Amino acid sequence: MEMRKPSRAALLCCALFMSLALWAQKNYPQQYFRNPLDIPMQLVANFGELRNNHWHMGLDIRTQQRENLPVMAAADGYIARVNIDAIGFGRALVINHPNGLSTLYAHLNAFDPAIEQWVKAEQYKRQQWDVDLEIPRQLFPVTKGQFIAYSGNTGGSQGPHVHFEIRETATDRCLNPMLFGFPIPDAVPPTVSRIALYDRNKSTYAQTPLLIGLRKAGANWQPAAGNLITSASNKISFAIGAVDRFTGYTNPNGIFCARILMDGLLLSEFELDRIDYDVTRYLNASTDYRYKAAGGPWLQHVSRMPGDTSSVYHHTPTDGILYLTDTATHDVQIEVSDAAGNHTTVAFSVRYNPAQARTYSAAPEQLVPAQVNVVEREDFELYTSEYAVYDTINTTFVRSWAGTVGGVSPVFSVAAATHPVHDSVRVRIKVPENMDGEQQQRLVIKGVAGSRTVIMPVSISKGWASAKFRQLGSYQLILDQEPPAINAPGAASVVDARKLKRLVFTPRDNLDKIASFRAEVDGTWLRFTNDKGRTWIYNFDEMFPVGEHTLRVVVRDVAGNETVKEWRVMR
Repeated sequence: MEMRKPSRAALLCCALFMSLALWAQKNYPQQYFRNPLDIPMQLVANFGELRNNHWHMGLDIRTQQRENLPVMAAADGYIARVNIDAIGFGRALVINHPNGLSTLYAHLNAFDPAIEQWVKAEQYKRQQWDVDLEIPRQLFPVTKGQFIAYSGNTGGSQGPHVHFEIRETATDRCLNPMLFGFPIPDAVPPTVSRIALYDRNKSTYAQTPLLIGLRKAGANWQPAAGNLITSASNKISFAIGAVDRFTGYTNPNGIFCARILMDGLLLSEFELDRIDYDVTRYLNASTDYRYKAAGGPWLQHVSRMPGDTSSVYHHTPTDGILYLTDTATHDVQIEVSDAAGNHTTVAFSVRYNPAQARTYSAAPEQLVPAQVNVVEREDFELYTSEYAVYDTINTTFVRSWAGTVGGVSPVFSVAAATHPVHDSVRVRIKVPENMDGEQQQRLVIKGVAGSRTVIMPVSISKGWASAKFRQLGSYQLILDQEPPAINAPGAASVVDARKLKRLVFTPRDNLDKIASFRAEVDGTWLRFTNDKGRTWIYNFDEMFPVGEHTLRVVVRDVAGNETVKEWRVMR
């Protein structure tokens, strides 16, 4: 048969596609952004590192285990946004730059004094400590290298560092800062410690993968037990256990790219060069969530899960599944790369053995990707959206009474806590018929998934209490009529605070869930901070004048129980 040459149009189309692909990966301004610290740029975490329910979306820059180092603007621009919260970024700010990109600096202790003063005024105006403020562009212009803040350990940080991100201003999409030419030496290829084999005739959640150790074989790596892998399934996929490291450092970081080829044909590829915050939870589809939640190491799927609609994986005809339609030996390569271009290749062969093939029967009740799922019982219901499930989940409905004190329903266990969901599932539990309206106002649903407990307020409709959760596991309807407890600032009838620099409150709740905290002096709101979600701290300022005053504190839990305390305080 005569081979036909590609048409000019096809060649142009191919060239355009390759050009766009290269632009998407490499057209980042080099050396446009500077190191935001005046010490050598050393990382404790990179973009794409695997975290609980998300990829790490920036760089964690070491601050030599110290706080209050000066943080500088990475390029010219203006302060566009300030965010303060208890468990996320802590104190953070965003700079918009004229090239259409933005930089974020997080876990800060304090902003530049002028910014700090403006933010404080806005907090008092809103009577709210945790804020997300857009700032008029003319207020705080900055130049490259200008001081903007002090480093810290606020919010969800586990130690002193600066979290640094680069985003597209128009979309808020995070870009991989390692592609922008920062002075971070990296001549170390990724380490691939193992590969994992999955039978894709059934759900990845219904099996324990076959783990295969590796050994060095020339320039590549191969299975330690031999180059040939015999499969009992004609439909398989692979995951990898892989980390990356920088020159001179041993701490493990995330990889940048992985791809799998069979007989030279690309079957699947993922690349962590740009990720939206609204898709970062797809990490739970990109990894074997069940295996990790059960205590195993991270395994990253080189193939796309059926319910993964993110753009992290590049679509291919098989989305990374190896269809073994014969008993021939097929060559497989898994290539793993970092953002600096270092790469590691795992090479081996696979062969299907139909004599070992098995058949599977479906579970009686399942949660299935790409469709709305419903679990219904006479006193319990659970609903998912079509986007909630990444792979088929076999449900195991169990009803028991071994629950929390105050439980007014059985504990309903629907599926193992080791199964992830992407978006919220709605849970509905029948309200006891003998419960009056006042009691119904104090109902909550407690969801437990492994070590994670979530208490959610409910809405009541036609005898059912409903709430949304982003976890599977067990659920119970709880009647909570116990108000929170508040510690006193002092033992005397008039608290002497003349030598104090601050007031500290750590309210307690029987369900360990404080919904709101408010403090006033003589009716004026006080700015109590709440870093890391446990203790509320007020540093005395001009809002608490000298003299004797009435301090009033109001604390409310998720069920709406409220505690109000007042003290006379001498300042």
